[in-house]
Amino acid sequence: MNKANNDLTSFADHLDDQYGKRGTAIREQYEEEFESFRLGTMLQELRKKQGLTQEQLAVKCGTTKTYISRIENNASDIRLSTLMRIIHEGLGGHLKFSVDF
Repeated sequence: MNKANNDLTSFADHLDDQYGKRGTAIREQYEEEFESFRLGTMLQELRKKQGLTQEQLAVKCGTTKTYISRIENNASDIRLSTLMRIIHEGLGGHLKFSVDF
């Protein structure tokens, strides 16, 4: 390892420094917000991959363009039933879950 790499910090260490260790209130808030961001980004990528506008996706799954936009921009909590409808009816996919501890 060269001297320049000695000053590098891993992303995990950076998160610990910025938001505290996992289990602290600030870190858990960060993790929750990051997961919401990831979900919005994932839905946006899937929508674009299928060549759909927000309006077209909204019509297919029975919601509004504004709501799709809010989800994609991490400005709205999303109900599980709505997420399932967007994935299944809007995008033609199937939602799978996993839980990590």
